[in-house]
Amino acid sequence: MSFIALSALVVLLSASTAASAQAAGRRTAIFAGGCFWCMEPPFEQLDGVVEVTAGYTGGKTEKPTYEEVGSGTTAHYEAVRVVYDPARVSYEQLLDVFWRQVDPTDPGGQFADRGSPYHTAIFYLDEEQRLAAEESKKKLDESGMFGRPVVTAILPAAPFYPAEEYHQDYAHKNALHYSRYKTGSGREAFLKKTWQEKSREGGVKGYVRPGDDELRKTLTPLQYKVTREEGTEPPFRNAYWDNKQPGIYVDVISGEPLFSSLDKYDSGTGWPSFSRPINDQSIVEKKDYRLFSVRIEVRSRLADSHLGHVFNDGPPPTGLRYCINSAALRFVPLQKMEEEGYGVFLQLFGEEKNQDYGTD
Repeated sequence: MSFIALSALVVLLSASTAASAQAAGRRTAIFAGGCFWCMEPPFEQLDGVVEVTAGYTGGKTEKPTYEEVGSGTTAHYEAVRVVYDPARVSYEQLLDVFWRQVDPTDPGGQFADRGSPYHTAIFYLDEEQRLAAEESKKKLDESGMFGRPVVTAILPAAPFYPAEEYHQDYAHKNALHYSRYKTGSGREAFLKKTWQEKSREGGVKGYVRPGDDELRKTLTPLQYKVTREEGTEPPFRNAYWDNKQPGIYVDVISGEPLFSSLDKYDSGTGWPSFSRPINDQSIVEKKDYRLFSVRIEVRSRLADSHLGHVFNDGPPPTGLRYCINSAALRFVPLQKMEEEGYGVFLQLFGEEKNQDYGTD
């Protein structure tokens, strides 16, 4: 069979598979992040992910082998194909997981693996995925997280060929070798330094969220209900809806900085409202299908706390309203930010940090 005929068959089968998946309420995403052994586990752990397959994509060779791809002659990427339920996990969440497994600024490969098979890429299957991927990449680039341009390619999906069986679920089948490889390649140290230290200024380096049993002991019943059970506190009868003091609002569980008083405004709803977060990377947004409508839920990234929702009826310049439960937050007054480890955020307030911080 010619390559053109085979490619047509693969595309046809992929379309059929995609149609079947969509009929079953499932969708597909494809990501290249260097060694596919390391890219399977993070997606497999997500609630809503149905299947993760290691494989090859982006090249023109029929049914390439591991050795052929590794040589760089086939132009394929090592990649993973993720089948997921969009009612339980969004494509945007998958993108967020992807960025946290790679060095997106490396144009030559990933960590110890060098060459074109290990370049990073997001392969989109439709226009919605393309737009989401480009927006996600833009936000990460503009965040200044890495201090270097994000070079990850965003490409149209190509035929995907599953890798040899011994590569599937390698982290589970060969746990010891996988652990040594992830550490020895430099991937583990880079990800830990980047996401658990560099991006988490404010006294939360190396943070690990306590278990729910411990949280039940340390949080009030309302705080636990809101953050862990997606509850909602009463409007106008909560701690911060009318707080006018300067300072920042941090996650009540992890202490991760989330919002600033500079972006807080009176929305008239009875809940603390902000036009934007301190850092987009501290916020996770996901579709919420409860209450017979589709809303955008807001969660903290580090502790995965439910915070509230975001709406498109806010003031300029963002036009957004982050409607947040007070019970999910802890307020740190400006005059205490330095002593509590949030001194890096004093620059947000300019000359105010040298003034007398009286209450409003």
